[in-house]
Amino acid sequence: MFSGAHVILYSTDADADRAFLKDVLGFDHVDAGHGWLIFELPPAEVAVHPTQGAPKHELYLMCDDIAGTLATLRDRGVETSEPSDQGWGLLATMRMPSGSELSLYEPLHPTAHGSSP
Repeated sequence: MFSGAHVILYSTDADADRAFLKDVLGFDHVDAGHGWLIFELPPAEVAVHPTQGAPKHELYLMCDDIAGTLATLRDRGVETSEPSDQGWGLLATMRMPSGSELSLYEPLHPTAHGSSP
Protein backbone atom coordinates (compact mmCIF):
# COMPACT_ATOMS: atom_id res chain seq x y z
CA MET A 1 0.00 0.00 0.00
CA PHE A 2 2.82 2.47 0.84
CA SER A 3 5.93 2.98 -1.26
CA GLY A 4 8.05 4.89 1.26
CA ALA A 5 8.19 7.67 3.82
CA HIS A 6 9.14 11.32 3.41
CA VAL A 7 10.85 13.15 6.28
CA ILE A 8 11.08 16.95 6.41
CA LEU A 9 13.75 18.78 8.41
CA TYR A 10 12.93 22.45 8.89
CA SER A 11 16.08 24.57 8.93
CA THR A 12 17.11 28.18 9.46
CA ASP A 13 19.85 27.57 6.83
CA ALA A 14 18.40 25.04 4.40
CA ASP A 15 21.12 25.48 1.75
CA ALA A 16 23.91 24.76 4.25
CA ASP A 17 22.08 21.79 5.76
CA ARG A 18 21.38 20.37 2.27
CA ALA A 19 25.08 20.68 1.45
CA PHE A 20 25.89 18.92 4.74
CA LEU A 21 23.59 15.99 3.92
CA LYS A 22 25.02 15.78 0.38
CA ASP A 23 28.73 16.47 0.90
CA VAL A 24 29.45 15.43 4.50
CA LEU A 25 27.00 12.61 5.12
CA GLY A 26 27.13 11.51 1.48
CA PHE A 27 23.41 10.85 1.02
CA ASP A 28 22.39 10.23 -2.59
CA HIS A 29 19.84 12.73 -3.81
CA VAL A 30 17.71 14.02 -6.64
CA ASP A 31 17.15 17.64 -7.55
CA ALA A 32 13.41 18.26 -7.55
CA GLY A 33 14.06 21.57 -9.28
CA HIS A 34 15.94 24.81 -8.57
CA GLY A 35 18.40 23.13 -6.17
CA TRP A 36 15.63 21.64 -4.01
CA LEU A 37 17.40 18.42 -3.06
CA ILE A 38 15.56 15.34 -1.81
CA PHE A 39 17.78 12.75 -0.16
CA GLU A 40 17.65 8.99 -0.15
CA LEU A 41 17.69 7.57 3.36
CA PRO A 42 18.77 4.17 4.61
CA PRO A 43 16.06 1.60 5.43
CA ALA A 44 13.73 2.98 8.06
CA GLU A 45 11.35 1.93 10.79
CA VAL A 46 8.77 3.75 12.87
CA ALA A 47 7.86 3.32 16.54
CA VAL A 48 5.02 4.81 18.56
CA HIS A 49 5.82 5.81 22.14
CA PRO A 50 3.37 6.98 24.79
CA THR A 51 3.62 10.56 26.02
CA GLN A 52 2.02 12.64 28.75
CA GLY A 53 2.93 15.84 26.89
CA ALA A 54 2.11 17.16 23.45
CA PRO A 55 2.62 14.68 20.61
CA LYS A 56 5.86 15.18 18.66
CA HIS A 57 8.03 13.47 16.06
CA GLU A 58 11.74 12.68 16.19
CA LEU A 59 14.31 11.49 13.63
CA TYR A 60 17.19 9.21 14.57
CA LEU A 61 19.77 8.00 12.08
CA MET A 62 20.84 4.45 12.94
CA CYS A 63 24.26 2.85 12.64
CA ASP A 64 25.89 -0.48 13.46
CA ASP A 65 29.05 1.02 15.03
CA ILE A 66 28.52 4.36 16.76
CA ALA A 67 32.17 4.79 17.75
CA GLY A 68 33.35 4.28 14.17
CA THR A 69 30.59 6.45 12.74
CA LEU A 70 31.37 9.29 15.17
CA ALA A 71 35.09 9.03 14.33
CA THR A 72 34.31 9.30 10.61
CA LEU A 73 32.01 12.28 11.19
CA ARG A 74 34.63 14.05 13.33
CA ASP A 75 37.26 13.41 10.62
CA ARG A 76 34.89 15.24 8.25
CA GLY A 77 34.71 18.21 10.63
CA VAL A 78 31.33 17.43 12.16
CA GLU A 79 30.74 18.45 15.78
CA THR A 80 29.36 15.46 17.68
CA SER A 81 28.48 14.58 21.24
CA GLU A 82 29.90 11.62 23.10
CA PRO A 83 27.67 8.54 22.98
CA SER A 84 25.60 7.65 26.02
CA ASP A 85 24.06 4.29 26.84
CA GLN A 86 20.27 4.68 27.01
CA GLY A 87 19.60 0.98 27.60
CA TRP A 88 17.78 0.64 24.26
CA GLY A 89 20.80 1.96 22.35
CA LEU A 90 23.93 4.09 22.29
CA LEU A 91 22.85 7.66 21.54
CA ALA A 92 24.81 10.66 20.22
CA THR A 93 24.09 13.81 18.26
CA MET A 94 25.73 15.61 15.36
CA ARG A 95 25.41 19.33 14.70
CA MET A 96 24.32 20.51 11.26
CA PRO A 97 25.56 23.84 9.83
CA SER A 98 22.29 25.56 10.83
CA GLY A 99 23.01 24.63 14.45
CA SER A 100 20.24 22.05 14.71
CA GLU A 101 21.16 18.57 15.84
CA LEU A 102 20.50 15.17 14.32
CA SER A 103 20.33 12.20 16.64
CA LEU A 104 22.34 9.09 15.86
CA TYR A 105 22.09 5.76 17.59
CA GLU A 106 23.35 2.21 17.58
CA PRO A 107 20.38 0.05 18.56
CA LEU A 108 20.80 -2.50 21.32
CA HIS A 109 17.41 -4.03 20.47
CA PRO A 110 16.10 -5.99 17.48
CA THR A 111 15.34 -3.70 14.54
CA ALA A 112 12.47 -3.93 12.10
CA HIS A 113 14.70 -3.64 9.02
CA GLY A 114 16.73 -6.74 9.80
CA SER A 115 20.05 -5.52 11.18
CA SER A 116 19.50 -6.87 14.68
CA PRO A 117 22.48 -6.62 17.03
